[in-house]
Amino acid sequence: MRDFKTLTVWKTAHQLTLNVYKDCASFSKDEAYGLVSQMRRASVSIASNIAEGCGRESNLEMARFLSIAAGSASELQYQILLAGDLGILDEVSCADLERHVIEVRKMASSFMTKLKTKS
Repeated sequence: MRDFKTLTVWKTAHQLTLNVYKDCASFSKDEAYGLVSQMRRASVSIASNIAEGCGRESNLEMARFLSIAAGSASELQYQILLAGDLGILDEVSCADLERHVIEVRKMASSFMTKLKTKS
């Protein structure tokens, strides 16, 4: 069992979630139950799955939850692209969020690889 709050990948994912919430605050009311909800849910899922994996008993279980987190990161990456293409999110915010989500996905992937080699 690990303390998720000590993991750099979780800290980075948590900061991504905070950034998504901040950037989505400027979206119109029409998007509140659409894209905003989806983006927030996907970002929360990333950090949540990392935290849940830390509560599991084996490295393979932890790796499985990191894989789920990486999937949520890919989902969020598409939603960021969509928000930019629809003109809902400005270019700078899109670029920053996309860079951040790619960083989280790479970190999760690297951690998964390490865990699998230890098992």
